[in-house]
Amino acid sequence: MDASDLLQLAEEIAREAGALARRRRDEGVRIAATKSALADIVTEADREIEDLIRARLAAARPDDGFLGEESGAERGESGLTWVVDPIDGTVNYAYGISHYAVSIAVVSGEPTPEEWTAEAAVVYTPVVDELFRARRGAGAWLGAEPLRVTSVTEAGALLATGFGYDPATHEGDLARVRQVMPLARDLRRAGAASLDLAYVAAGRLDGYFERGLHPWDHAAGALLVEEAGGLVGGAPSGRPGREMTIAAGPELFEKLRYKISG
Repeated sequence: MDASDLLQLAEEIAREAGALARRRRDEGVRIAATKSALADIVTEADREIEDLIRARLAAARPDDGFLGEESGAERGESGLTWVVDPIDGTVNYAYGISHYAVSIAVVSGEPTPEEWTAEAAVVYTPVVDELFRARRGAGAWLGAEPLRVTSVTEAGALLATGFGYDPATHEGDLARVRQVMPLARDLRRAGAASLDLAYVAAGRLDGYFERGLHPWDHAAGALLVEEAGGLVGGAPSGRPGREMTIAAGPELFEKLRYKISG
């Protein structure tokens, strides 16, 4: 199976998972647990949808590995790993806000962001039925339209960010916002990292930065940005990670990185 086939499989599974997410949202959300903090929730739908995605991938690609937000990691034998966030934007989902997505990426190499190479990715938002997709070396797309990052004008950049669930981190997050605001036209905080990255790829945002992301938060969205002509980096090791993720067009990326590291 080549990368185009992997992408097609990801698209099919993301659409099925998204349809299930919508049905469960219409039926009413049940909170199953909290994670890192009281505000960091898991719904029963998160777990059910990840189980669905994992089962579909296991049936189609039994030798591949899997790294999911809710069920952890399982190393495969093929050298490929699927990195999955079943509902990115769970708090939005629980509150009935439509800004959430199914995020699926397949990566080669070691299943860590510092070492992997993303091969194909989709970010699907079921409420508005938008499926962003990318394949390494072949571009990024929304439907039939190719995606392209923006070039920032004198009006400033439309930026997005996010804040951690632990109140102890909020002061640092707000200080970082103050550092980058001289670059900004305005700031958005929408609550789904995969969609923030997809929107950078689509030119709906000029740039994005956030501390505290997990691999499943950025695996798919990062490939979208890169294939749309943008840059994605952060920390540790200059790659997106727990310490920082930055995504933007090349010129703005360097300015954001300077402001945040300074």
